[in-house]
Amino acid sequence: MIGNNKRKLARLAIVAAVATFLTPPFVHSQAQDGRQLVSHPAPVYSDFARKLGVAGVVKVQVVIAPDGKIKETRVIGGHPVLISAVEEALKSWRYAPSSGETTAVLEFRFHP
Repeated sequence: MIGNNKRKLARLAIVAAVATFLTPPFVHSQAQDGRQLVSHPAPVYSDFARKLGVAGVVKVQVVIAPDGKIKETRVIGGHPVLISAVEEALKSWRYAPSSGETTAVLEFRFHP
């Protein structure tokens, strides 16, 4: 059991390191009931935003439906150009199914 957990942690560390270089990082505050994030395409840091030097943090509260889809989003803060990228990406996010709705706060960091 312990060896299995160490292998899983090592794989997660490698994936996280690679993702840091390939996509804008995001910090995910776990859903209230600990639901597992199954699919989470990263927001696209557009060439337009990059050329303008738009950077910063977008913070969004989401309501996750029992089927794992994001049902509702509420932007807490961030630049409008970056917010649209986050909202578009969240349409494809999926969590593990649950018996009821849950909420999570997501934070996305963009930098040129």
